Amino acid sequence: MTWEEPYCAEGNNCFRIGTDAEGNAYIAVAGQEELHLTDSREALRALILGIKAGKADHLL
Repeated sequence: MTWEEPYCAEGNNCFRIGTDAEGNAYIAVAGQEELHLTDSREALRALILGIKAGKADHLL
């Protein structure tokens, strides 16, 4: 699995997204990657874009 650099919002937990060779996508709190969630790349991309836009940073 390949993890991207952590994304850290001001005052919130940092999280990372990752992918594997089969195209699966993962999301985890930085430093706790072994406790990742798995979903489609499209679903996680939509979630991350929403979080980065400030729409849902309270979810993480």
